[in-house]
Amino acid sequence: MSSNNNSSTSLLKSDIDFNDFQKNEKNILLTSQAINEDLKQAGLKMQKASAEGLLNLLSVLGQAALAIGQFKCEHAISILQKLPKKHYSSGWVLTAIGRAYFELGKYDESVVFFEEARRREPHLLKGMEYYSTALWHLQREVKLSMLAQELIEFDKNSPQTWCVAGNCFSLQKEHETAIKFLQRAIQLDVDFAYAYTLLGHEFVLTEEMDNAMACFRNAIRIDNRHYNAFYGIGMIFYKQEKFKMAEIHYRKALNISLNPVLLCHLAVVQHSLKKSDLALQTLNKAIEMDPKNALCKFHRASIKFSMDAYDSALTELEELKQIVPKESLVYFLIGRVHKKLGNTHLALNNFSWAMDLDPKGANNQIKEVIDKRYPNDDDDQIVCSDPVVRNDSINSTDNSDNSLIRPHLNISSSSMDEDEDN
Repeated sequence: MSSNNNSSTSLLKSDIDFNDFQKNEKNILLTSQAINEDLKQAGLKMQKASAEGLLNLLSVLGQAALAIGQFKCEHAISILQKLPKKHYSSGWVLTAIGRAYFELGKYDESVVFFEEARRREPHLLKGMEYYSTALWHLQREVKLSMLAQELIEFDKNSPQTWCVAGNCFSLQKEHETAIKFLQRAIQLDVDFAYAYTLLGHEFVLTEEMDNAMACFRNAIRIDNRHYNAFYGIGMIFYKQEKFKMAEIHYRKALNISLNPVLLCHLAVVQHSLKKSDLALQTLNKAIEMDPKNALCKFHRASIKFSMDAYDSALTELEELKQIVPKESLVYFLIGRVHKKLGNTHLALNNFSWAMDLDPKGANNQIKEVIDKRYPNDDDDQIVCSDPVVRNDSINSTDNSDNSLIRPHLNISSSSMDEDEDN
């Protein structure tokens, strides 16, 4: 009897233990399911957040690319500067900022960002054509040569490589070799508008105007917003003294990218068309955009001189002298103004300073440039004729190696002085 009771008790206890086990197993299963559901929801949230983060990043990059394409470069820079550090330090972003500064004509800043992009991504090719042009404007021959050699060793089938090489030989004034390399870039990519523009400017320097015109027109055919090419065509028409056609093409360039130095070129053409008052209005607008632009201020003083506004021209030149204190052309023009005002001693002093600053220019090249336009009388003529320039900064007058040209005059595209820098 006692044995049966013990057996019954054991069975009952076993049933209770089994039921508890089932309950625990069920609770564990429910808990596991709850955890899995929480993990699933957390994963979905992370996935959604990641997708949203990626879309937001792409949206920001797209806005910056659009701003650069519209030549709203300062806006593009402000957009990219708000990115998190891990994105801001990427090669694409650094190159985009370098391009934006390049278009603003701020070549020193541009080079800093391009160099950092190459340091982080040594095999980066995109944007190197602009980097090389910035080095070209800054006359950094060693760095440009090193860049060309590195890219040739890395990829000989890239059009950017041969644009860099073309800029390198252009800086060394070996224009025929530069032309061959730029033609190679076009062979590798027949839709590379920037290569056509660089090639067009090289043809201008070798006085092959028909070839240059064909290159600029090809660039526009490929990219109808490539205002560098419109500037190039306007420059050719100016050299041919077809001032009306030059004005039309300068205006087309300005409709795409409004910048002070393009306005300056337009003003020179307007003056050539006997629209001196309109030219002064154009220059006033340019100087309002960039109060320290030496080229614009020099042209304004030149036009005022030609209009017999000597006191106003002298005031302008004295201000300009503070911006470019070693520019011989400024002193030469001041001397002309003082001569007109009858201040012979001051005139001789300024002529002497001009010759001291640039003896070759003061005696030969400057005199040629000064006597081209803005006629005042048979004896005294003053001009800084429309710059014949290349690449991507309309940066100069028609004289050679003057500080008025570099580093003070900047634009966001297409140029350099043919005598000065090439």
